[in-house]
Amino acid sequence: MGRGEEKREEGRGEEESAMRPRSRVRVAKCQMLVTSFFVLLLGLAVASMAALTYFGAHFAVLGHASSERTSYKAMHRWAFYVGISLAGLLTLGAVLTATATVREAGGLMAVGFLCFALVFCALVQVAFWSFRKPTQETQQPQPPCGPGPQDGHVRRREQLGQKVEDAVLDTYDLVYDQAVKSSSSIWRQELAAIQDTFLCCGKSSPFSLLGSSEADLCRGAEAERQDCLQGIRSFLRTHRNITFTLTAIGLASTVYGMLLSSFLWFTIRAGCSLDRKGRYTLSPGARGCQPQEPSFFRCSQWGPAPQHSSKADALSGRLGPRGHSDGPRLLQGD
Repeated sequence: MGRGEEKREEGRGEEESAMRPRSRVRVAKCQMLVTSFFVLLLGLAVASMAALTYFGAHFAVLGHASSERTSYKAMHRWAFYVGISLAGLLTLGAVLTATATVREAGGLMAVGFLCFALVFCALVQVAFWSFRKPTQETQQPQPPCGPGPQDGHVRRREQLGQKVEDAVLDTYDLVYDQAVKSSSSIWRQELAAIQDTFLCCGKSSPFSLLGSSEADLCRGAEAERQDCLQGIRSFLRTHRNITFTLTAIGLASTVYGMLLSSFLWFTIRAGCSLDRKGRYTLSPGARGCQPQEPSFFRCSQWGPAPQHSSKADALSGRLGPRGHSDGPRLLQGD
């Protein structure tokens, strides 16, 4: 009895040790499906943010008023294309990893991992540009034969958010100056559209003195609005905070997705599947043997086997010791 109980305990231990990897894979699959769902939602949020940045009223009115010479146009298109590309990669990676998890496809899992890796690299670069502190780089003096004296020229490397803010404010300053100096009503209409969109009016003077043309731009209820420079900065600050939040969530999601997808890819390659899907292996002795059908199916398919025994053999086999039949008689045709 002691040896039998020891063998049973050893068998139970082996079964538990064999079930542990399968339970881990099962948990990883569930986490991968949940992560894919959240990454899909993140991709939709990034796409919505990119569409709002390009087609929103605040950025659209600035883009309509800006000229091709300003950096706002190029930066506006760049932000839209980057957002749409990141949203597409996030959506594609989420769909591929979810499909690969359900179908246990190693190729799809590898492509999903690649999509997550590309998004991670792009978000790291965006975060680096956003949080990098401004630095100054002094340019070397040019020779006298150059285009002009550039001695002591200083080039400033700014943060990404600061560059966007400067581009937007430069656009507003251009429209404001043209509306004040020019007699055309087109610039005044562009300025009025910007001020109505941002709910602001004019900009404060550093000396608190405004000319007659500048004072005419804000009259009545419009004069009680906030300064347009402050209104634009406040709007851009809110937009920047949302962008930073999406960037942080994207970095965390892509890192976790890459870890899960790599683990599941190695699991699929190793063959540690949860569901065997009906695949069985034959023993070496049974590989060369052809399976035989039961006799009932052989008889029903080919008919009853012909009997070549004689009448005497049939009578002797079916008659008992007293000459009576032990079983049912066979009807034979003449």
